[in-house]
Amino acid sequence: MAEEIELKLLTSSAAAAKAARLPWLRRLASGPAQRRRLVTVYFDTASLKLRRHRIAIRIRHVGEQRLQTIKAASNGESGAFGRHEWEQEIAGDAPDLSLAKGTALAPLVTKKLVRKLKPVFETVIERTALPIRSGGSELELAIDRGQIRAHGGGEREAVSEIEIELKRGDPAELARVARRLARSVPVAYGARSKAERGYALIAGEADEAVRAAEIDLDARLTAGEAFQAIGLACLDHALSNERAARAGDVEGVHQMRVGLRRLRAAISVFKEMVQGPRTESLKADLKWLTDQLSPVRDLDVLIEERVRPLRKAAPIAAEAGVLEQDLDARRKARRERAKEVLESGRYRAIGLRAALWLADGAWLRSDDALVAACRARPAAEFAAEALARRTRKIVRKARRIETLDVRARHKLRIAVKKLRYACEFFSGLFAGAKRQARLERFAKTLNALQSTLGTLHDIEIHEGLAATIARPRRPAPSQAREALAMGFIAGQEQKQAASCVAAIEDAAARLSRLPAFWK
Repeated sequence: MAEEIELKLLTSSAAAAKAARLPWLRRLASGPAQRRRLVTVYFDTASLKLRRHRIAIRIRHVGEQRLQTIKAASNGESGAFGRHEWEQEIAGDAPDLSLAKGTALAPLVTKKLVRKLKPVFETVIERTALPIRSGGSELELAIDRGQIRAHGGGEREAVSEIEIELKRGDPAELARVARRLARSVPVAYGARSKAERGYALIAGEADEAVRAAEIDLDARLTAGEAFQAIGLACLDHALSNERAARAGDVEGVHQMRVGLRRLRAAISVFKEMVQGPRTESLKADLKWLTDQLSPVRDLDVLIEERVRPLRKAAPIAAEAGVLEQDLDARRKARRERAKEVLESGRYRAIGLRAALWLADGAWLRSDDALVAACRARPAAEFAAEALARRTRKIVRKARRIETLDVRARHKLRIAVKKLRYACEFFSGLFAGAKRQARLERFAKTLNALQSTLGTLHDIEIHEGLAATIARPRRPAPSQAREALAMGFIAGQEQKQAASCVAAIEDAAARLSRLPAFWK
């Protein structure tokens, strides 16, 4: 089994051509550039069984040669940008599953799978590959331009990207070359592989929202390795929703925001290990990006869950209709703003900087004794301590929810959300039926607590919006009717707030009595 360590950068065709001519890159060359046409066929069943297991099998045609490759996600065992890869030359154009022994595909191989495996899509790529040497490490920089094509249909998608693969040496050199390349041509971090893009294409999901994939950490990982795996999974989740968000899909915007918040939560959970000036700068950028996307979701919740149901409720139905029109116009404006942000150079820079910080940030090289010891701790030991500490703090604060002001309630809601994400991050480290049953009960109670705190937060946001509608800078003819409808909603929600406080106290009490799944 090989460990493939590769970074993918998205770029335009013109920028890719410019990259091939960069003088500094040519000076790093350790051999001549090679130009090849690569036709790679991906196989799966009609139900896409391999995709569900995060495994890909492909056959690459290079002249008369046929190379069969099986790839699987590594969840941290191979480090940043790492994947497990098994490659062998074969004689024909169909997969040879007799060679799957010892690979991630082996447990799935049956006679039925052999019968049902078929081509599902292919990539046709014109590749210019340049071997380079940087800091004593050997890498290959490949400029790929071509298409992804669905089998049996007309769906196609253009490919223009730069791949940097570590052949031998220090992974830090991969990040160093990527940073230098980013200063020379416009590039963005590529969160999705060609296989993932191909699957989305044939499933008709290329422009649809993407939910977070399960993070199944290996129990042998250190805390530092676990953070890399978690951080990259969260970043990939966020950036994989770019297309949906740019297309104006509200769920795409929401999922991108969820991915960013998960990444920020991971940084918070591991803060003792990753603190530093560059970390603070990245956190500020991630918060800025999240804040640019949040109003779209907030307005959507208000319209769909509060205003639209009133369209059928006498005596406020007409006023609710006027309010909905105003809020919908605001939502459209915020969608356009979100689109502008996602097309900006700042957005591209944030994504790439986050990826390279996870792969080669100062936190990885710090020789501070406490930081180094934290990095080297077993991930399960680190996780157990973090989960226990955060649970105690949440229970203590939630029990006195009635005495907390708006700011303190907001901070408690964020703390609960971070703990829920941490449970998801670390769940794979605590195997066994007993532990998983405890985790399920713990997560259920935590979700109820977060949901109720979220309702309180929405009520507070709506109160602020009601104030701006009641006292606008430039009153409109419809202002009085909108204010009446918003006031009606605020009145309904105030009645709900009291029951929320009681539910939060109850959930906190239940959480304190649950057995810890991490013990």
